[in-house]
Amino acid sequence: MAALSAEALREKLERRLGAEHVEVESTSGERCAGSFRLLVVSAMFRGKGLLQRHRLVNEALGEELERIHALEQRTLTPEQWADEHKFA
Repeated sequence: MAALSAEALREKLERRLGAEHVEVESTSGERCAGSFRLLVVSAMFRGKGLLQRHRLVNEALGEELERIHALEQRTLTPEQWADEHKFA
């Protein structure tokens, strides 16, 4: 079974969640493969709580989730993302 790539996960999240911004970082380092940190910005998160947003991400990753050992998620609406980058 091929190792999961950050790029493949990014593309899948963009496609499945209609995300306008996705960052995927492998945090595996010296540990076992399958640890990632995500930042996902999607309009699908509007009006949803943190748990609902994380469930959407987990559902979008589907079968890949079975091969992920650790997943740190940060999920924002486009408005939250814009607010964070007003003065950048």
